[in-house]
Amino acid sequence: MKRSTRGCGCAIAVLLVLLAGGGFAFWKWGRPWLRARPPKPTGELQVHVLDVGPTEGDSILIVSPTGTSVLIDAGDAGKGKVILDALKRYKVEKLDYFIATHPHPDHIGAADEVISAIKVGTVIDNGVDLSTPKPSPTPLKKGAKPAPTPAPAKKSKVQSINAFFDEYKDAVDKSGARHEKAEPGKKYDLGGGAIVTVLAPSDPFFTKDHMKTGGNETNANSIVLRLDYGDFSMLLMGDAEDQTETRLLGKELNLKANVIKIAHHGSKYATSENFLKRVQPEAALISDGAWNRYGHPAQPVLDRLKGINAKVYRTDLQGEITLTTHGKLDSAKFYEITTAKEAKEDIWTGREGMKDDSSRSGFIAYGDFGPPPKQKPARK
Repeated sequence: MKRSTRGCGCAIAVLLVLLAGGGFAFWKWGRPWLRARPPKPTGELQVHVLDVGPTEGDSILIVSPTGTSVLIDAGDAGKGKVILDALKRYKVEKLDYFIATHPHPDHIGAADEVISAIKVGTVIDNGVDLSTPKPSPTPLKKGAKPAPTPAPAKKSKVQSINAFFDEYKDAVDKSGARHEKAEPGKKYDLGGGAIVTVLAPSDPFFTKDHMKTGGNETNANSIVLRLDYGDFSMLLMGDAEDQTETRLLGKELNLKANVIKIAHHGSKYATSENFLKRVQPEAALISDGAWNRYGHPAQPVLDRLKGINAKVYRTDLQGEITLTTHGKLDSAKFYEITTAKEAKEDIWTGREGMKDDSSRSGFIAYGDFGPPPKQKPARK
């Protein structure tokens, strides 16, 4: 008796259709999902918030499991030795990336010292150029002979207000490092499973007109970064202001993170309640100076962090802060934070500001970070 093959043919056709549909679905949704998944962690990731006090400043060193190194900012002028000593201590022989979050001297004041002393692969900044304009030569009249070249003028002891940026740019130009402008969404693979993503700044850049509620436009245009390593994540906020945070909240970004480097040294003009609700950090690291006159960290910021039960670490009270992680949530120590010293003052007590760090108050971030004025002895 001859067997029918009609049903078999239909089944094969249906199977082919299902396979084709499954293949299309994987190509459209599965493949992007696999690509979006972070690579598996392979060792220890280190993040060191360097102590560049007692003046204000930021300098953060990231070392990936494969040894790729990133230095974010370089503190104020004169702090180059502190940073170079830290690089030597952590066996960093070259910087794969130097990231200047924004052109303020407490973030790139010592950048020229560092870049001139160690090999740097790529320099990334926000593209804002504060170079001192060079005088244009006076045009000659017809028939006039060019004046003889004058002897080089002696270097003036009085520097221009943007001298720190001129020194930074000159060091970058001489270093031979590749120079890039930070682009939101761009990812940098540090190896071993560690990824750094640029979140800000984005166009249009903030201007003074945007800062009517407080804050400073140069700070608001800071580079903001996200560090991912396996199950671990961290936000590095530079000197971002409330306006920066609001713009980030309006985008479809993954802002939730285990740890946050608090924006603008703990200024009252940043670290808003809405932003903290989105990030949900378990720990907050604050890079600030004991001599700052701007009330960093501000009490309202510390109160907001306390309200979400975040652990707080401060360089002004505890010195250098070190975070290590193997990127695995189920490991014995998912991540560990240690400090160079024990705090002798209350972590949760903010500082009282003598100056206002807002553009509306005529804020100029070019110094005035000296020792606090001595208190006059009380009269008997």
